[in-house]
Amino acid sequence: MFTLYQRDDCHLCDQALAVLAQARVPGLDSVFIDEDTALEARYGLRVPVLRDAGGRELDWPFDVDGLRAWICAA
Repeated sequence: MFTLYQRDDCHLCDQALAVLAQARVPGLDSVFIDEDTALEARYGLRVPVLRDAGGRELDWPFDVDGLRAWICAA
């Protein structure tokens, strides 16, 4: 299970989604932080951020190879 924290109208978030699709990341949820003050405070300028079920976070930028290495390192 993976969660991508993102914003509305975010071109970097769109790029991250494309990388995630290319890597065929399973069980992906998207969470938009725009109207959540706690998430906004935590992720504000960092989005997009990918979080795994264990709580590890991967900040953008990442590519397919880096993403797969990060997943395998869990």
